[in-house]
Amino acid sequence: MSIPYLAQREDQQQLEWIGGGVFSVLLDAEATGGQLTVGRFDVSKGEAPPFHVHNNEDEVFLLLSGSALVWAGDEEHELREGGIVFLPRRIPHGYRITSEKADLLLISTPGGLEKMFRHAGRDLREPRPEGFEIPAQLLAEAAELSGNIILGPPR
Repeated sequence: MSIPYLAQREDQQQLEWIGGGVFSVLLDAEATGGQLTVGRFDVSKGEAPPFHVHNNEDEVFLLLSGSALVWAGDEEHELREGGIVFLPRRIPHGYRITSEKADLLLISTPGGLEKMFRHAGRDLREPRPEGFEIPAQLLAEAAELSGNIILGPPR
């Protein structure tokens, strides 16, 4: 049984992610009784994860500000500010930010996707090692922790 959970901004973990973007863990599986993960990306133009597939989670992206191209299977779509996309599990997908900056809300269900971000990302409360980056091997390992598979390079 879930109980209500409230987290203030200072309680939310922030992780450096691909290309220097920041992923904030707003709600994780522990806080939601495993029901969902909610996170927020603050990213710059060109940020794009590898083309991938989730075997365990359905995902929703809400573009709070900015613009992006989204690929779902073989289809390409433009996502503009205020746009939302639902990505069912087992549908290969990816995106690329096309605006100078973007603010993207992620919701995945069931919860647990945050394990991937925590495994490969860098907690912003820790000093940044010189030349920090997320190598492809670490990203693939992190994806596998959540039942995700990297299918190829970013689009």
